Amino acid sequence: MSLNIKDNEVDIVIAALRSDLTAFMEKWRPFFSRFHLIIIKDPDMEEDLQIPPGFDHQVFTKSDMAQILGATSINFSGHSCRYFGYLISRKKYIISIDDDCLPARDNTGTLVDAVAQHIVNLKTPATPFFFNTLYDPFCKGADFVRGYPFSLRNGVECALSCGLWLNIADYDAPTQVVKPNERNVRYVDAVMTVPVRAMMPMSGINIGFNRELLGPALLPGLRLAGEGKQRWETMEDIWCGMCAKVVCDHLGLGVKSGLPYVWRGDGVDVKGAMESLKREWEGVKLMEEVAPFFQSVRLPRTAVTAEDCVIEMAAMVKEQLGPLNPVFAGAADAMLEWVKLWKAAGSQGA
Repeated sequence: MSLNIKDNEVDIVIAALRSDLTAFMEKWRPFFSRFHLIIIKDPDMEEDLQIPPGFDHQVFTKSDMAQILGATSINFSGHSCRYFGYLISRKKYIISIDDDCLPARDNTGTLVDAVAQHIVNLKTPATPFFFNTLYDPFCKGADFVRGYPFSLRNGVECALSCGLWLNIADYDAPTQVVKPNERNVRYVDAVMTVPVRAMMPMSGINIGFNRELLGPALLPGLRLAGEGKQRWETMEDIWCGMCAKVVCDHLGLGVKSGLPYVWRGDGVDVKGAMESLKREWEGVKLMEEVAPFFQSVRLPRTAVTAEDCVIEMAAMVKEQLGPLNPVFAGAADAMLEWVKLWKAAGSQGA
């Protein structure tokens, strides 16, 4: 399925953790060149970025962040720098793909336009209230199966599209250590709506979302002590995804998972994964508290926007999780700080 995509509706946000983006940008040129790109340079990076010509792009650095945000307690280093792009964008849709990913090929060998597929996912309804066993009924070749209530077939607006990865799957450090040579080679041509009240570990590697509906819930909240630059050394996107899913469930919005795929090119350094395991073990343990918390969250009816929902959740995090570990109290503070930044950025206008 294809839908008319307006160039002025989409920002592509790239978190630059590598200085030389030439190969990345050239591979994505057929799909990125028509859109505006927001490239956020990791504040910890000292090298100048190398970006090939021919793209409509803006680059934001550590000094730009300080000038625009002023003093803030939120740490935008590493993978968290992409959230600055979410903050300053003024487009309806945001597509975010990590700089170690390239376009994948589908089962016919055709390059996948990840931007177009994310927009299709976001512009077609989601069905969170009743699971369709033939996956996304709005995809080509599919429909609602027998027994699906007609009263629910209009679906709801989709606010978040979570894509997947070929080659290097997004495993945590323990799994990387045990399966260093495992590669994901299965291209499953399917999209599905994540059911209401079902939590999921969102990977920030390859996502699209409706900024107008959900933007404030895509936030840099939970940050581990000694967080590294490898994806399996972070938890920020996992926490962010659960916040976003709770908000979507409360506001009656949908979340999809599946297509589009990207190709993750980096191999796994077993020694590095072992070091990452030491860092991430804190996150592995925290998930045993985090998952049941988010599964139990119920927001008041007075929360009618994503900002409202984040503020309510922050209070719950502080009260229920804060006493268990200081990192949760820090996450609650970051959530409130993020809402303030979001409102301030909005008041500055486009």
